[in-house]
Amino acid sequence: MRGDENSGGRAARRALVLVENLSVPFDRRVWQECTTLRDAGWEVHVVCPRGEKRDTEAEALVDGVRVHRYPLRAATGGPAGYVREYAAALWHTARLARRVGPVHVVHACNPPDLLFLVALRLKRLGARFVFDQHDLVPELYLSRFGRGEDLLYRAVCALERWTYRSADIVLATNESYRETAIGRGGKRPGDVFVVRSAPQSDRFRPVPPEAELKRGKPHLLCYLGVMGPQDGVDYALRALAELRDGLGRADWHAVFVGSGDAFDAMVALSRELGLAEQVEFTGRVPDADLVRYLSTADVCLSPDPRNPLNDVSTMNKVLEYMAMGRAIVSFDLVEARVSAGAAAVYAPANDEAAFARLIGELLDDPARRELMGKAGQERIGGALSWRHSQAQLLAAYDAACRGRVARPARGPASRARRRPRP
Repeated sequence: MRGDENSGGRAARRALVLVENLSVPFDRRVWQECTTLRDAGWEVHVVCPRGEKRDTEAEALVDGVRVHRYPLRAATGGPAGYVREYAAALWHTARLARRVGPVHVVHACNPPDLLFLVALRLKRLGARFVFDQHDLVPELYLSRFGRGEDLLYRAVCALERWTYRSADIVLATNESYRETAIGRGGKRPGDVFVVRSAPQSDRFRPVPPEAELKRGKPHLLCYLGVMGPQDGVDYALRALAELRDGLGRADWHAVFVGSGDAFDAMVALSRELGLAEQVEFTGRVPDADLVRYLSTADVCLSPDPRNPLNDVSTMNKVLEYMAMGRAIVSFDLVEARVSAGAAAVYAPANDEAAFARLIGELLDDPARRELMGKAGQERIGGALSWRHSQAQLLAAYDAACRGRVARPARGPASRARRRPRP
């Protein structure tokens, strides 16, 4: 395949982005990175799984980005299920990466920390390896399974070490992840760039609130995001039960937007707690409906409990609440404070009763909610805007390619295609 011509009349540099966790462009962070690279003159290819209801085509050209997708069944049945999922994903990724051919940069997004195996082959053909660390997988394992001495935990730690060693450049989502890459990963500070996730401004624009979404109640509470074992939806539900039963407040309706492998369990828990009439689970919804809920919400919930992963991770839902100008209740986590600042109030970690009390206080103080919402929007428009991340991403790519040849080395298959016929 021949590279496209850029505005300077020479072949565009080629990047291959590898993703296993979500389909693209549904993965918003990855899509922002792809379009940033495209706008900077890169020819961008993505290998990722197919979505269930969207991103279902095997191959598509989306706004100038070539996306190659493979079928993948999500893990079930604990750690063994993840082994099966990741093995299938690795095989498909290697197959499609070979089809794309040589590139200047291979950009692998975790989890899992297995994609370095594909990157190593491309490095032998002249590519540079950029590791985009979305999660700290050892901490993710501990947070989901709670076992730090078994064989699988030692394996994920080893895979992370090998990924760091293989990477030329690391992209970290926040300063905590950057410190991990430098300390635990042994990377040079100049080779680690903080590329924060940021909401898309064209996606999160407030619209007039709709009273009917409150289902006859004075107030609407909203949760947005993934519903996995480590995401704290169970903490939020128990806090809402305390708000109603312990604090005697039934003047609210709550909506939980999103899905995940704990979705059914959370619906069941809401029924066990007697919340079925006041708590609504929508699953994933179109962007227009998401904006309607957030524009109507009085308070948004970020109930991620303190665990080895959450304390140092940036929660996308917090940034999205801020973009919409909503007041937030969160547990007191290191990176939650870094992101939200004055846009949130913070309950002691994992204290559901305190979380409930803070919800009640904000419901009683609309002026405070308004100030918190404005503080969040100012942060999203300033220090946390995607403009800063764009600059960091392009600086990381420049560092990766510094001193490299203008075109990637060609493998045997590419040379065979160029060989003149006898």
